[in-house]
Amino acid sequence: MRWLSVLSVLTAVSPGLAIPSAFESTWHNVTVKHAWDAPPTKWDLLGHPPANATIDLRIALKSSDDGALVDELYKMSDPHNPKYGAHLSKEEVAKLVAPHPRTLELVKSWLDYHRVNPAAVSTTHGGNWLTILKIPVRQANTLLSASYKLYRNEETKKIIMRTTHYSLPTVLSEHVQTVAPTTYFGTPRAFLQTQKLHRTFPKGDLEMRNALAYGSTPASCSNTITPTCLRALYNTLEYVPSATESNQLGITGYLDQFASYQDLTEFMIQFRPDAVHANFTVEQINGGGNNQSNPGSEADLDVQYGGAMSFPTPNTFYSTDGSPPFIPDSNITLNSNEPYLNWLNFILEQETIPQTISTLYGDHEQTVPPDYARSVCGLFAMVGLRGVSLLFGSGDNGVGAGSCLTNDGTNRTQFIPFFPASCPFVTTVGGTTGVGPEIAANSSGGGFSNYFPRPRYQESAVSSYLAHIDGQYSGLFNSSGRAYPDISAQALNFQIVFNGQVGGISGTSCSTPTAAGIISLLNDFRISQCQPPLGFLNPLLYTSASKGFNAITSGSNPGCGTQGFSAMAGWNPVTGLGTPDFLKLKGILSQLRYGC
Repeated sequence: MRWLSVLSVLTAVSPGLAIPSAFESTWHNVTVKHAWDAPPTKWDLLGHPPANATIDLRIALKSSDDGALVDELYKMSDPHNPKYGAHLSKEEVAKLVAPHPRTLELVKSWLDYHRVNPAAVSTTHGGNWLTILKIPVRQANTLLSASYKLYRNEETKKIIMRTTHYSLPTVLSEHVQTVAPTTYFGTPRAFLQTQKLHRTFPKGDLEMRNALAYGSTPASCSNTITPTCLRALYNTLEYVPSATESNQLGITGYLDQFASYQDLTEFMIQFRPDAVHANFTVEQINGGGNNQSNPGSEADLDVQYGGAMSFPTPNTFYSTDGSPPFIPDSNITLNSNEPYLNWLNFILEQETIPQTISTLYGDHEQTVPPDYARSVCGLFAMVGLRGVSLLFGSGDNGVGAGSCLTNDGTNRTQFIPFFPASCPFVTTVGGTTGVGPEIAANSSGGGFSNYFPRPRYQESAVSSYLAHIDGQYSGLFNSSGRAYPDISAQALNFQIVFNGQVGGISGTSCSTPTAAGIISLLNDFRISQCQPPLGFLNPLLYTSASKGFNAITSGSNPGCGTQGFSAMAGWNPVTGLGTPDFLKLKGILSQLRYGC
């Protein structure tokens, strides 16, 4: 919606909201919103952007009722609440999170004072977010008391424009949650380790499928994972989806990762012949590509295992803004290139959204500005309100990689959580390995958030674990923070087809589409029984559905010079509640009926 239209409505409804001109002096009384002492590690300063450079800004406004979003999400996600499954429409969500008219008017006065062109301003999500298109960088610097410069990543060579600090008028502190892009330098990383590509199974997994005739999971699944292994381990072999006209699985793709149709077909020929006609739809968001001549192993993994586990459920691959080479000229626009925001902005504007969505990317939580993390996490909650189950990988560094030093100037050693895995409104997936029994993969990311407090749905489960470890690693983690992962699945030695060759791949990038495929099957079952989809999963997982998981009682996730946390029965910060048993979960869900 255009900003002028919003303001016209406000003026008509509340003509007394105008801000006196004398109030303008307060725009110079600013408070630092966020600042780094120096550019984050591995980002090199290149210098100032071109004189005529512009930038697209997004401004997150606080809702008129700050607690309504979470309260409503918990009500519809709690199987013991009468509103369970009563998900909201796009319009209902927008109304729920809309800012107070006073917020909109204050922000208008601020933008007017800095002579921001009203025609360049638009709103989304009920006015909860503003977008300012092509604002000159010089004007943005003045607006935010910032100093935008160009930085290059030492590893990816990606060039972005960011500031190490920004401020807002103190009067707006209760009205504006964050502005982007500002101090978030991070580039989400994929959670996978690629092994040498070779034709490990020239005949696919025919021998494994034959072994199933004897009623047990093939022993070879201890060393190599294929769809047959996963379907046998997690009891999905006999289920045939029937709600394929309405149920969908979504898979997000970033960092110029494109999925190959040809590789998918070859994968299904070798590893799931009954799904040889499986396909996927591509949605290209904010310049995201679909280069079939340059597929990515990460994207191939996602669509191959998401598709194999959920077939014949329709799959959609979201290709979100690539990272093309930066070529400065005299009229360059530097867009945000913050993929979570680009994807969320797109998905929340859709009338219908896939009921299950898998994402395999993340960043060290401490590299993400707290205000930005909370704003993005709130958008994930808005997606949950729409009846969508969001699954994220927990990371592949155990409790943390390397020296695990904090970046707050104190240089303390501390376990390093990942974001968005640490957001309490997503379901985070850890990793396991082996069969008979499964054990924790020692790379499985897990721990406790330093940004988000422990949500009430996991209070009992996490408190029990903390009592069991009795102060172990005290001071190395925030024992009152949101704990993750929530669940887990196999994560090592997955066979994929990449550029026509079979090879191995590992990480929670493997466990996440596996778990998402199983959740998609459960959503299919719910919809086929005239029930609403599961939506935000966690309140259900930690209560009624907790007995539908296989407990993982062996293994740990070492890191930061420690052995990390240990797995145990019940919830643990290595494998969560355990791995899913589809038939048990299906049986539990069959008891949750609320009419048709």
